[in-house]
Amino acid sequence: MLNVRVNPKGQITLPREIRRKIKPGDQMAVILDGEQIVFKPVTKTLLDMRGSIKVKEEQDFDKIRREVLKKRATRNAGDEG
Repeated sequence: MLNVRVNPKGQITLPREIRRKIKPGDQMAVILDGEQIVFKPVTKTLLDMRGSIKVKEEQDFDKIRREVLKKRATRNAGDEG
């Protein structure tokens, strides 16, 4: 286990062992798992995975996008009140 200290701005300095495994500009996913905080390199994007799941019919992405936005707005409205 490697220890790091969080500064007042919420920043950390990654130990050399970790920095050797990543390069400047790499994206990292931050995953909250109970009391654990896990950093994982993002190696694939959704675009990289396009076509990996076979579908039987044409997808209406505009309709899907509208449904997602509607659900998000409903959820956010519940958070405000």
